[in-house]
Amino acid sequence: MRILLAEDERELATWLVRALAQSDFQVDWVDDGRMVRRSLKATRYDALILDLGLPGLGGHDVLADLREADQRLPVLILTARDSLIERVSSLHEGADDFLAKPFEVAELEARLVALVRRARGSEHPRFACGPLAFDAGTKQFTLTHEPLSLTPREHAVLRALIQHSGEPLSKQEILNRVFSDEQDVQPDVVEVLVHRLRKRLHDSPVSIRTLRGLGYVLESSG
Repeated sequence: MRILLAEDERELATWLVRALAQSDFQVDWVDDGRMVRRSLKATRYDALILDLGLPGLGGHDVLADLREADQRLPVLILTARDSLIERVSSLHEGADDFLAKPFEVAELEARLVALVRRARGSEHPRFACGPLAFDAGTKQFTLTHEPLSLTPREHAVLRALIQHSGEPLSKQEILNRVFSDEQDVQPDVVEVLVHRLRKRLHDSPVSIRTLRGLGYVLESSG
């Protein structure tokens, strides 16, 4: 999943980016509320972690700005302001969840997964496309209830596609999600990985279709 983190505490943000990366989250960080809208225009994110005490444009104003623009990105408020009034007001303003500092990373990860799957209309911790399923808890793929053996890079590409099944992802979006911490990775790498994944899915109803000018989309005919 690709997450935007809006947090002005550098030490906390640096730690969070590293901690979430260990659980396969791709995290981009901004430390000013005015950067949120710009980042959302440049990149498609699965969720926003939003601190209320941001410089430039406060978290409440950022949230109001997003909802007024009908931006339905899941938003998790992360703040030291742990009061009932603060929680209630944030939820009324359009936040999807609220987590007070200090917190455990495991809880933050679980809340992010829950937000994303609810946003996609799923109430269980699995992403699915026909007989292909990805369990966000175990981080395992199954195809027709059998474990699917994949290399780490194949796994990462297929995870990005299944999290957006039915929606196209461009090569650049896949590169950003899979290789964000690697330098000089060429778009051709995505083509190679998609080719390998197509072979692994060959005898199933699940396929990766190329949409000219848009990218790749994971679909199922069954």
